[in-house]
Amino acid sequence: MQILNRFNKFIEKWMALVTPACLVFGVLFPQIAKHGVPFVPFVFAFITFTGALKSQFRDVANVFKTPWALLIVMVLLHLVIPGVACGLGNLIFPDNSNLITGIVLEFAVPTAVVSLMWVTIYSGNNAMSLALVVIDTVLAPFLIPATLHVMVGSRVQIDVTQMMRQLIFMVALPAVLAMTLNQCSKGKAQKVLPSKLAPFSKMALIFVVASNSSGVAPYIRHMNLERMKVAGVILLLAAGGYAIGLLIARLMHQDRETQISMMYGAGMRNISAGAVIAATSFPGEVLFPVMIGTLFQQVLAALYGKIVCERNKDK
Repeated sequence: MQILNRFNKFIEKWMALVTPACLVFGVLFPQIAKHGVPFVPFVFAFITFTGALKSQFRDVANVFKTPWALLIVMVLLHLVIPGVACGLGNLIFPDNSNLITGIVLEFAVPTAVVSLMWVTIYSGNNAMSLALVVIDTVLAPFLIPATLHVMVGSRVQIDVTQMMRQLIFMVALPAVLAMTLNQCSKGKAQKVLPSKLAPFSKMALIFVVASNSSGVAPYIRHMNLERMKVAGVILLLAAGGYAIGLLIARLMHQDRETQISMMYGAGMRNISAGAVIAATSFPGEVLFPVMIGTLFQQVLAALYGKIVCERNKDK
């Protein structure tokens, strides 16, 4: 168990480099990585379950006593940022519906479960982040298809029923199951299981990123100007998500803890969920904008965390 704990701490410390490294592995060795693809939905359900183990139904309920910060982040996540992504996609890639779909999908998926790790590292508002992850996760089967239908539905064929089944299996059911387990065990599961399952959750994340990267290998290996533009757009939008979350939190005069939670809530996306949807529901080219986000997300999370900490030291 000591070895697993050391592994978990190592991954947390170097998360900004681990996920891009997994992407590189999948691209360099797609013949190996692709064998994991059939198991990704099951492994991802485990990731969601372990992430939701840190919360209970009452954590979600308590946040609604002062819900404005949560509601603002939800609006940013599912209206403002996807809308900007759709606009930029249509402006820069007007003749490529697959790339537009991938860009919108990247910013239509729910906030990342791994954001809880960064919120904990930088002492954010854990209760709010837990509530955001759980609510956004449970609503994902409805919000993602609706967002795609409204913004790109006329351009692509979307199997909404299949997509909702995947999201319910990978995201909604595991989250509800974890909270139910906490409720039935009167909080004992919440105290014991997260620390024990954390190393395996990190292994699962590595597995999912590496496996899904095999599908995007042909596009990264044959990079061209268009795909470099896609990477630039994803980087711009990803960085902007963190920035707008933090800016609005400060304009609302939120405390430091809530500012951090709003920043990570608005900035981090459940890319693994988006990759699974892209790989199973759309042409291969749609996967490229989604997976390229793994190169930036954790690095940006670490960068913004350090910026916030340094600013607070100066005050």
